[in-house]
Amino acid sequence: MDRLRPRHREFFSGFTNAEIERLEQLLEKSGEQTCSKEFCRKIAISFNRSAGRAGKPLIKWMEVQSWFKKRQQERSKDAFAPNSGKNESGIPANCPIDETNENSQMRKAGQRTTDLSELEFEAKSSKDGAWYDVDDFRGHRFLDSGEAEVLVRFVGFGAEEDEWINVKKGIRQRSVPLENSECDKVKVGDLVLCFQERRDQAIYYDAHVIGIQRRMHDIRGCRCLFLIRYNHDNTEEKVRLRRLCWTST
Repeated sequence: MDRLRPRHREFFSGFTNAEIERLEQLLEKSGEQTCSKEFCRKIAISFNRSAGRAGKPLIKWMEVQSWFKKRQQERSKDAFAPNSGKNESGIPANCPIDETNENSQMRKAGQRTTDLSELEFEAKSSKDGAWYDVDDFRGHRFLDSGEAEVLVRFVGFGAEEDEWINVKKGIRQRSVPLENSECDKVKVGDLVLCFQERRDQAIYYDAHVIGIQRRMHDIRGCRCLFLIRYNHDNTEEKVRLRRLCWTST
């Protein structure tokens, strides 16, 4: 791609004060509606178009939803605190707090979800072999070979960067960032998605773990080093856990 960008979730630096104030207002006003995907998508679009987010990373709807869930969790703790005088948490029944990263666990366990609208995908660009978040599927077609292709709109890019991508080879569920507590689950030979940082680009490529140096964790989290080999050019690099993601393949 002409304009290479990292996946936005990795570098999301938080909401501005004005955005947080607006989120608080919406939480008070809209209640359980704040948990819906469509509601969060509209908020994310609104924030991304505002002058206050100029020059900052784009917000994805999951960040909005995550903020609402965490804020509701805080309210729940306050509600059950001694002498709080409250008997209800105020958390909508259809918006459970997910502290165990259910989405990550489902993918690693090989389970399937029946609600495709809740799934997010990533696609492998034919221009650089890197994986990018899918914003939308704009169309589909079948080749003479019988294989299916979809026209992909990438997050953060316009129509001029749309690509026809083979569904079987270049589309999968969005990879999940590894948590500090999951480092012991990473084994030599595992396929991971690794954030590659270079002077002229910073994007995600598939890689295999070929060595691990286990280290004691500290206040900063996991300090282990993972030797990985990128699939696209066979180069090797030692990286921290924060640059790795579980893939759905």
